[in-house]
Amino acid sequence: MTRIQAAALSAVLAVLVLAPLSPTPMLAQTEIAGVTVPGTVDAGGQSLVLNGAALRKKSIIKVYVAGLYLPARSQDANAILASDGPRELRMEFVRDVGKDKMCDAWDESLANNSPGADAQLQGEFKQLCGFMQDLKKGDVMAFTYVPATGTSIDIAGQHKGTITGKPFADALFKSWIGPKPGPGEDFKNHLLGVKE
Repeated sequence: MTRIQAAALSAVLAVLVLAPLSPTPMLAQTEIAGVTVPGTVDAGGQSLVLNGAALRKKSIIKVYVAGLYLPARSQDANAILASDGPRELRMEFVRDVGKDKMCDAWDESLANNSPGADAQLQGEFKQLCGFMQDLKKGDVMAFTYVPATGTSIDIAGQHKGTITGKPFADALFKSWIGPKPGPGEDFKNHLLGVKE
């Protein structure tokens, strides 16, 4: 084996050894519809990376920009929902949206993505609706799930409350990455990083 071949083999072995230790590629902050989506957020003391970002539109009207944050990037919605790790969905509104519209969206999501939801889950979605308020352009709404703590709901810089339990978090995140995402399949695929 020549010196050049030996050096090449060493380089290949180094890559193979170090590859599993390499962190998940991180998306830098991105900008959509004039909204800057951060590349990372903090959830319960753990840094989460931007998995994907998407613009919610109704017809031609821009409504909000969302970013999905996870411990490591994944394109598998089922795996994300099955995992009991921290996650966050952050929405920044680019137009005013009334509280009633948000509550209607939660009701629709629960019916479409969690058919046969038990009384507890239905009650938790009513509680979620109770946290809602009229949203103004520029307001940020964040849903942060931390295992053993629950899902924190923050709107326009105010902590509205926390709903405990993974079943609620899963039902909530299905609103965007479930089998029937309210904003549509294209939106879901952008959050999953299938489309960037």
